Amino acid sequence: MEKAIILSFLLVSLLSSSHAADFCVADLTAAPTPPATPAEESALTADDFVFTGLGMAGNTSNIIKAAVTPAFVGQFPATNGLGISAGRLDLAKGGVIPFHTHPGASEVLIVTQGSICAGFVTSSNKVYTKTLKKGDSMIFPQGLLHFQLNAAGVTSVAIVSFSSPEPGLQILDFALFGNNLKTALIEAVTFLDAATIKKLKGVLGGTM
Repeated sequence: MEKAIILSFLLVSLLSSSHAADFCVADLTAAPTPPATPAEESALTADDFVFTGLGMAGNTSNIIKAAVTPAFVGQFPATNGLGISAGRLDLAKGGVIPFHTHPGASEVLIVTQGSICAGFVTSSNKVYTKTLKKGDSMIFPQGLLHFQLNAAGVTSVAIVSFSSPEPGLQILDFALFGNNLKTALIEAVTFLDAATIKKLKGVLGGTM
């Protein structure tokens, strides 16, 4: 009898725990906490689990002729706590996503239109590159420098997914030339000459 009571208690506890862990849709109106404060389940509808933004082309009228439309936890609260997120990549003719990293996630890219040359560099400086066509996909391991470049004469599009709702992003060129890092320091650590550094700072918005 005592064993039956204990088993019943454990079963109820497991069922309760399982239900509580189904999802944790973020309440973006609340003060952020790690993980984000969950919304009340009673107030949720099917729309809270749907994101429509990836169906629209991004604005590629910029210096890199590219756009990334994120569906991270900040845009798609349902991804909170689930270890996933997504995005859309639009590359106009000549468009490029420069070398960058996602410190918080690995990435998989699936080409849906056009052609994209993509690649990454390992921590031992081995380079992996591939020109991808529609339907092809490529993996970029967490934290490694990688890039995407339009390899077609028309706009190319890809859907990307990440192993975290907050993958993070740091673009190498902007980290070096888009801020107030002193020209002399950049010259010392990159072996670039001061004239080149100042030219890049002027293009990317950094101070001299």
